[in-house]
Amino acid sequence: MSNYANLPAPTPEGGLNRYLQEIRKFPMLEPEQEYMLAKAWVERQDRRSAHKLVTSHLRLAAKIAMGYRGYGLPQAEVISEANVGLMQAVKKFDPERGFRLATYAMWWIRASIQEYVLRSWSMVKLGTTSAQKKLFFNLRKAKARIGALEEGDLHPDKVARIANDLGVTETEVISMNRRLSGGDASLNAMVGGADGDSSTEWQDWLEDEDADQAAAFEAKDELEVRRELLAEALGVLNEREQDILTQRRLQDKAVTLEELSGVYHVSRERIRQIEVRAFDKLQKRMKDLAREKGMMARV
Repeated sequence: MSNYANLPAPTPEGGLNRYLQEIRKFPMLEPEQEYMLAKAWVERQDRRSAHKLVTSHLRLAAKIAMGYRGYGLPQAEVISEANVGLMQAVKKFDPERGFRLATYAMWWIRASIQEYVLRSWSMVKLGTTSAQKKLFFNLRKAKARIGALEEGDLHPDKVARIANDLGVTETEVISMNRRLSGGDASLNAMVGGADGDSSTEWQDWLEDEDADQAAAFEAKDELEVRRELLAEALGVLNEREQDILTQRRLQDKAVTLEELSGVYHVSRERIRQIEVRAFDKLQKRMKDLAREKGMMARV
């Protein structure tokens, strides 16, 4: 995965339209196909399999990248950063953990884009507080939620509401809104189709036929929410269940069933049963907590 030369990449010469056409040529993967390709990469470092995993998710990377348009940065570079995040996700993806690559990759993609934006965008001098970063990346969504679609400065009532929702000062909201207003590229902009016409919108090229993955694109973009839920939900497990689940599913390199069977002096099958049961209990508890807290997070 250190050599990305064979991957399609947006370039100023080729243009985004051509790139968006190219990435639609790569088919989406069925769950079993994805699982087998991921296994081939994990077990044999098979680069051809890794390449298929990456190219089948380029539309996911592009769709997420479009959510960061309007920050004054070249869209091609934002998509390139999204692709870097995607490749990092494929490199670390473990197919045995029971979820699809798209669900896992979206966090890596967003992290890669956000690091690039924070590093590169000179129009805004951001502090290091989480509240300021949250304002930077969430102001547009906060405005949309309260119907603040007008151009220019916001009404004082709306400024106050957004400041309260995002935990920042009203002055910060006003300042950030002035810097971020204007320059948005529309997903409804017309682009040339494969036959040279201009009857196609950008979003048509990005549309994903897989309903489950499309839903994952729109999942909460605050990884902290999941982490908080996970930390709280772990309390439903006993000490042995926590240890086995953590070593099998919650760290970068999973401990083998054989190793854990030696630690707990039971069979590998018994370790597997404990792992599965603990995972089910954890998922149920996380869903219950999400409902109690009024969260819409996918857990």
